[in-house]
Amino acid sequence: MSNKVIQNMPVMQKHEGIWQGTYTHVDIDGKIIDQHESKVICEFPESGNSAYTQHNHFSWSDGRKKQVSFPGEQQGDRIWWDTETFSGYGWESGADTVMLKLDRKDIPGAYFLEVIILSENNIDRARTWHWFKDGQLFQRTLCDERRVQ
Repeated sequence: MSNKVIQNMPVMQKHEGIWQGTYTHVDIDGKIIDQHESKVICEFPESGNSAYTQHNHFSWSDGRKKQVSFPGEQQGDRIWWDTETFSGYGWESGADTVMLKLDRKDIPGAYFLEVIILSENNIDRARTWHWFKDGQLFQRTLCDERRVQ
């Protein structure tokens, strides 16, 4: 665990660790359009410009794999990201909830709002992404995760 403290963001700090779970993408009618396993590492680097970095490791049943990292900088009471695929920010909205608003660079006209809810046991968390394109909801992503370290 890191010794670095994210100022004014105690809920965000509780997400440090390694999470394993499943991402399920569904269309507007609830039909599964993609599903894959995940390992998500949330860290607060001791040095450098990044206040928070998330490392995603995805694997599909057909053998595909993908790894990406998203460093973010703290500005006030928000974490800001500007990556190849998205830009936006995250903030705490309650004692157990973090919200994100991310504009997709790789899907013109698209963005998503994410809700991350950490359980009271600090072991389970649920994440939901609500995707919009040109002002219309077009899909959701459901992430069920469990802290493994």
